[in-house]
Amino acid sequence: MKNSIVEENKLKMYKAILNLKNFEECEMFFSDLWTEAEKNTFAQRFVIAEMIHNGKKYEEIGEITGASPAIISRVKRCMRNYEKLNIFDGLEDD
Repeated sequence: MKNSIVEENKLKMYKAILNLKNFEECEMFFSDLWTEAEKNTFAQRFVIAEMIHNGKKYEEIGEITGASPAIISRVKRCMRNYEKLNIFDGLEDD
């Protein structure tokens, strides 16, 4: 798919995600779109972002997640909106 088509459809994708009503719908949606490896990669990056947000050191993050310093650094560089969005508020281990 050409980049222009991908860019044009990002908004549709975000709107589709916002239309999901509950955890089960979210799980079904992402299971249909992503392979198990893609879901694991996203989950790993999300955990890394949360750990960075919570002040963990790169070495500890790497030990816990198995992520390389390069991946941890990339996640840190990309974390622009987490503070504004309070994305980690109210999250608990289930």
